[in-house]
Amino acid sequence: MKLYDVYPLFDVNIVNGEGCKVWDDKGTEYLDLYGGHAVISIGHAHPKYVEKISNQVATLGFYSNSVINNLQKNVAELLGRISGYEDYNLFFINSGAEANENALKLSSFKNGKKRVIAFKKAFHGRTSLAVEVTDNPKIIAPINANGHTTYLQFGDIEGVRAEIEKGDVTAVIIEGIQGVGGVVIPEESFLQELQTLCNATDTTLILDEIQSGCGRSGKFFAHQWAGIKPDMITQAKGTGNGFPIGVVLISPKFEAVYGELGTTFGGNHLACAAAEAVLETMEEENLLENVNRVGEYLMQELRKIENIKEVRGRGLMIGIEFEEPIKEIRRRLLFEEHVFTGVSGTNVIRLLPPLTLSMTEAKEFIRRFRKVLGQ
Repeated sequence: MKLYDVYPLFDVNIVNGEGCKVWDDKGTEYLDLYGGHAVISIGHAHPKYVEKISNQVATLGFYSNSVINNLQKNVAELLGRISGYEDYNLFFINSGAEANENALKLSSFKNGKKRVIAFKKAFHGRTSLAVEVTDNPKIIAPINANGHTTYLQFGDIEGVRAEIEKGDVTAVIIEGIQGVGGVVIPEESFLQELQTLCNATDTTLILDEIQSGCGRSGKFFAHQWAGIKPDMITQAKGTGNGFPIGVVLISPKFEAVYGELGTTFGGNHLACAAAEAVLETMEEENLLENVNRVGEYLMQELRKIENIKEVRGRGLMIGIEFEEPIKEIRRRLLFEEHVFTGVSGTNVIRLLPPLTLSMTEAKEFIRRFRKVLGQ
């Protein structure tokens, strides 16, 4: 049997990692400015992470959600305290797409409506509802195209108002920072008006913090820069530092009903051990402070480089937009300078490194980046 060929692959086989570096099977060292798509939050093979995962799997790897799992309670308490959402409730699943699926489903259960407002260039996942609210026709199969979604321009508050006034909108879903869309930050005033409008109309405001959450923006959630408190927040990626886990933070205005939501693997013992390691490390190592300090340095230095159209971002979620396609720049960074980066569309390089990226490593990236650009 062969692999189903849906990924264009670089000819690199990564077999080892430590901190913000990875090594291939030939022993070549790479600087990781991509974090496996914002997944590696506290660094590869962090000692606390390795210890917690190892100890847990040696004790109990899995049992079902039909019994008490105190690890889930521990994660909920940690996450609530660190994020500032202690009064919210937590539902565990396995991925970002599942988190958005369950948030949308819960919204519809609550208000009985079924249309969703999403935004141009949004990405919310590849499963049934999640892909339907994603603005990419190429990945929406006919079976997913059920007419539930209206896409509006990012920041169009009057458009949102006009659609909500029609009376059938269950939820507005928006990313804290658009990731796949090119690292686009919503205006704080737009998010504030959006929350006011949703609160006044029994419309659920869902903040997708799957990529921009877990400290990546310099606050625990990117929407916290705007001082708002949405009805639900979805989070995944960096939450488990590589172990699959997704969560939905749910406002106390939602009342839990047995059977409405469910999951086999969500909140399993290993996933919770991973999340504990991430949250504890974020506190113990003051990672939010590091994210702000190193992220600000990177953006300052990138803005000094000639021929870059725009540098956008917050913390360690940075988009570098060029006038021309960046395919060759990214290829040279990887194969000549041994730096992993991400991409959005054809003209934007994305930086999503571990939150532990040091100033020394940031300076080294800038040196290598300038070399590729001939500066």
